[in-house]
Amino acid sequence: MLLGLHHVQLAMPEGGEDLARAFYSGLLGLPEVPKPGALAGRGGVWFEWDGLRLHLGVEAPFAPARKAHPAFLVDDLAGLRHRLETAGVCCRDDAALPGLERFHSEDPFGNRLEFLCPA
Repeated sequence: MLLGLHHVQLAMPEGGEDLARAFYSGLLGLPEVPKPGALAGRGGVWFEWDGLRLHLGVEAPFAPARKAHPAFLVDDLAGLRHRLETAGVCCRDDAALPGLERFHSEDPFGNRLEFLCPA
């Protein structure tokens, strides 16, 4: 039986760790955590906060996830959108879901991301 979701992994190109840190830690505020020693040599970077685990792994050849995506629940959708747009990140409106407002964006590698907040 499934018990829960342990982590979400997105792909990134080789050498993209600093871009991932700037976006996921710098803009989104997710703290980086060290990868286990056995996995550290593969590249990539991991972020965790309060039960949310996001892993970025190196994939070659790299292709961003354009349809599949994580959806992050946030407490201040307008504030996050302003922070992203001020940093030059494109944000796209989408139809609201029942009880939720949302928008889509992309990480520096072109992976689709969704951000939602209770309406």
